Amino acid sequence: MTVDPELLIHSDADDLAFSVASRFITAIADAQSTGGVAQVVLTGGRVAAVVYRAVAESPARVEVDWRRVEFWWGDERFLPDGDAERNETQAREALLSVLDVDPARVHPMAADSGQGAEAAAAAYASELEAAGSPTFDVLMLGVGPDGHVASLFPGYPQIEVTDTAAVAVHDSPKPPPTRISLTLPLLNRAREVWFVVAGDDKADAVATALAEGDVPAARPKGENRTLWLLDEAAASKLT
Repeated sequence: MTVDPELLIHSDADDLAFSVASRFITAIADAQSTGGVAQVVLTGGRVAAVVYRAVAESPARVEVDWRRVEFWWGDERFLPDGDAERNETQAREALLSVLDVDPARVHPMAADSGQGAEAAAAAYASELEAAGSPTFDVLMLGVGPDGHVASLFPGYPQIEVTDTAAVAVHDSPKPPPTRISLTLPLLNRAREVWFVVAGDDKADAVATALAEGDVPAARPKGENRTLWLLDEAAASKLT
């Protein structure tokens, strides 16, 4: 059962990113408080990069046993390994290379090495199944100006896929054209879903999603909590 979204507005993108970083550390520590392994889903984008650096630099990061965190991704740009545009590359450089993480608990989506995006998506679905089809503790999402989340775009058939955990996306309206994305049932399989959004170019999409409009961003909901973490520019079209 989902609950109504909560809205938290920050003065600017930097204030937003540092607030999210602090919240992220606290959420993971809480998830580990009973001795378990925390399950988190990372996103990409300009704000996410600042969030990851802030987590890595925060003195509070010592409150988390980073070797007991499973890292997943909501989507990925299907590019060669190490490409600067890959969400994995961004997260590794800003966060994972700094922390003492267990490499076996870092689950990037496959890079483009000739096997094809469909095979890569199927492999990720299998990896999730092999891990016990976890319920994520925190799942972070950005939102595009068109209202897309992960790599689920308005009008694309992947938004309606329910029989697999991950799908390939071709002819994306945003480069690069080929991507891999978790499907909506997986985006909804999280205790907390966080939308982390900055910039006035996202304001219309944010307003449409929060009004339950016909955009992908309106559809992911956390089982316990759905947070919209915005800067003032992204929130500027809300009434």
